[in-house]
Amino acid sequence: MRVFLAGATGVIGIRVLPLLASEGHVVAAMTRSADKADHLLALGGEPIVCDVYDLETLTTAVGAFAPEAVMHQLTDLPDTLDELAQEGARNDRMRTEGTRNLIAAAQNAGAGRFVAQSIAWRPARGGEAVEQHEQQVLAIGGVIARYGQLYGPGTYYEDELPPHPRIHVEAAARATPPLLDAPAGISSIVEPR
Repeated sequence: MRVFLAGATGVIGIRVLPLLASEGHVVAAMTRSADKADHLLALGGEPIVCDVYDLETLTTAVGAFAPEAVMHQLTDLPDTLDELAQEGARNDRMRTEGTRNLIAAAQNAGAGRFVAQSIAWRPARGGEAVEQHEQQVLAIGGVIARYGQLYGPGTYYEDELPPHPRIHVEAAARATPPLLDAPAGISSIVEPR
């Protein structure tokens, strides 16, 4: 399958890319940073440098790749959990405007599948953006991957367990490729309590 992976250098995307490639998928690996292109190529992706907020360029890039599926792993989170309260508006924009743009580009390209990451809890702030994000994806018959709080290398919880719902980042990544064949709706990717 031809898969356009938006957010290929994120904490989940960077792990999903080699899994998709090893399963024989042809993967366009989107990043905002040209400096990361060589690494994405080494992991089995076709690097695409693009900003989700540039709708015209995004639409052209997705259309040129002609994907059968689009996977939305985009976030705009700060480096530390302590900064989340002050910097959360950036991720809210990613969930609303970024999702809207990616859906428009996917539909323009004729992609038949759309999978988007979300969260398995509702935050104290930004809950409206999460709801809007999920509603946009469900409205087009997409799949929502509701991940628990991620822990493990490269996450906010590298050395400790977050409260439930939670999931190790490697387990979250392994659970993601099968969603390309999942029916429309919501899939919870969390550890049992």
